[in-house]
Amino acid sequence: MSKVKTLPKTNEEFDEYFEDNDIADLLETKPRRINIDVPPAFLYKLDNKAKTLGVSRQSWLKNWA
Repeated sequence: MSKVKTLPKTNEEFDEYFEDNDIADLLETKPRRINIDVPPAFLYKLDNKAKTLGVSRQSWLKNWA
């Protein structure tokens, strides 16, 4: 599958595009890394919630949103 250079603009272009292409061509699926600073109390709450659920902090954050 090739990446789309321009998005379909009309209903006809949209229908024509999806005759031969997949919606996944339009989605960005590469994860992005971020860094945030949080107060210690907030981090404590994150860790406690993750522990309660039996998962790591990162796993809980990935699935929370």
